[in-house]
Amino acid sequence: MQLAFVASKKVGNAVKRAKAKRRVRALILNFEEKIKTGKYIFVVKENIFDKSPKELEKDFKYAMKKLELFK
Repeated sequence: MQLAFVASKKVGNAVKRAKAKRRVRALILNFEEKIKTGKYIFVVKENIFDKSPKELEKDFKYAMKKLELFK
């Protein structure tokens, strides 16, 4: 599985963008075995810091089920 993470300058300075990408990367690695093989690009939006880790996980599960990307 190939992954790419993108965060625009709207997310914040370089430190905040890197932190946002790390949050998403850590979330995805928890579900690595459940996700179908493929190439994925994850775009980090500016409201990522407004959500708790549990909310991010819930949103991620919903999106992956909706897109039928779980095995």
